[in-house]
Amino acid sequence: MRLISSALFLVSLTITTFAQSRKLVNTAVKNTTATQVSPQMGKPKLVVGIVIDQMRYDYLYRYYAKFGTTATTGSGFRRLMDEGFNARNNHYHYAATYTGPGHAAIYTGSAPAINGIVGNDFYERNLGRLMYCAEDTTVSTVGNTGTAGKMSPRNLQVTTIGDQLKLATDGRAKVIGIALKDRGAILPAGHAANAAYWFDSKDGSFISSTFYQNDLPKWVQEFNARKLGDQFLGQKWEPVLPLNQYTESTTDDQAYENAMPGEAKPVFPHEFAVQAGSSKYEVLRTSPYGDQITKEFALAALKGEQLGQDDITDMLCVSFSSPDYVGHAFGTHAIETEDQYIRLDRQLADLFTQLDASVGKGQWLAFLSADHGVVDAPGFLQQYRIPAGVKGYGDIGETVKASLEKAYGPGKWMLSYINQQVYLNHALLAEKKIALQDVYALLRTDLLRQKAVVNVINLHNLGAEALPQLQENLLRNVYYPNRSGDFYILQSPGWIEGRTKGTTHGSSYAYDTHVPFLLYGWGIKPGQTLRRTHIHDIAPTITALLGILEPSGCIGNPVEEAIK
Repeated sequence: MRLISSALFLVSLTITTFAQSRKLVNTAVKNTTATQVSPQMGKPKLVVGIVIDQMRYDYLYRYYAKFGTTATTGSGFRRLMDEGFNARNNHYHYAATYTGPGHAAIYTGSAPAINGIVGNDFYERNLGRLMYCAEDTTVSTVGNTGTAGKMSPRNLQVTTIGDQLKLATDGRAKVIGIALKDRGAILPAGHAANAAYWFDSKDGSFISSTFYQNDLPKWVQEFNARKLGDQFLGQKWEPVLPLNQYTESTTDDQAYENAMPGEAKPVFPHEFAVQAGSSKYEVLRTSPYGDQITKEFALAALKGEQLGQDDITDMLCVSFSSPDYVGHAFGTHAIETEDQYIRLDRQLADLFTQLDASVGKGQWLAFLSADHGVVDAPGFLQQYRIPAGVKGYGDIGETVKASLEKAYGPGKWMLSYINQQVYLNHALLAEKKIALQDVYALLRTDLLRQKAVVNVINLHNLGAEALPQLQENLLRNVYYPNRSGDFYILQSPGWIEGRTKGTTHGSSYAYDTHVPFLLYGWGIKPGQTLRRTHIHDIAPTITALLGILEPSGCIGNPVEEAIK
């Protein structure tokens, strides 16, 4: 009996121990599953960054029914929206919604307050003059004998996605930037890029600068020899659909739209008249043909540089500039704008088809965003009794000069007024022993008497301003002491400066800050989010997918919902 009892005890002990061990194993597995995410193995062969210059978020949905599908003209925007990830509440995180800052922020995950690109142009206090965001007087043009190539990313103070990709691969990755606008190619590509290429309107060729190389590669020379600009100058811009099908737009002749050079009215068809004294090919920028030239050059780069053809991830940065020119000229509800986007959708569809064929479907990763949005043309808004209007561009500056001279006597008290900011002469103020706070109180009183001026904000003392937290953060993120002004002039929504027709951007309001952010392809989990994301989240999302360090000035966070 004693032996039987001992045997039963051992069996019972074994069963108990096994059960306890199994419980511990299950608990460990459960905890591991809950706290660890296995990294996705491998990497995409190619990252394609796409920026649409002046694309407001709502265009994705306003024109959705007109965008192509795989069964029709090919899928561009809808492919990204329907099969990718859509961050639907994506905004700029600073007030300077211009082209240069936008391209810089998208690819650096930073802000003007850190990366130094506070405007397309800005007053550089250390130089005592206005500076263009991509200018570089130390380099020369590559591709022709003109001066349009005296550009580089030297004014950008931080790294880009492409720079980090170069560093992570010891320079083996290829990084190429392409746009009609120099800043749209240079700032995305970054410092370590193989090259950036932009369009010279004087001879219709893509050029670069000696910052990158001393000669154009053979594939660029061969592309330029095709003279696509001449082919398009000989055509008309006619609507791709019958006019009565542009149901998302106003009628074709509106008083607030600009006519193209040589035209009496802003109506279809548009002919490309070259004005005396202007660059021959400049007019093509304000047409869908500018996007087609850009897409064709991107495809030439894909083949010429053999992008995405090995195990080292490459990067292609493409900015489509023509929507900005068309939007400025015709506004947000013009048939020209709708036609522009319908045609751009087809260019994207062709680009994606070629990427599938060249790199392999599922082997490339793409993101799409915009460098800024745009306000509806004041004339359009006024038709609906919405407050809007146009201020003379010199109204603010002239008031500042007059006020200061009246108070303190003759002198160059203001150095510049640009990007809605007043730059004061600090040396003269110090010489006359005039406190900046006293100048602020004086100008605030005088400027608030002007129409459409909501507030005058002291950028040196934002914490003391009675501002909504959102507005305060937008201004804080744009303040770079040596390149920013002293006072920011906050103007009323719907008001623009200096344009009697058409429209513009550059404010801190939602129509300028709310832009698309679409992700597609390798490593992307289809879906959408309505939580507020920001432009500075794009770069860390891409670098997280690549498993590399985010850019040096990055202040954003990955959009986790989009990552498999």
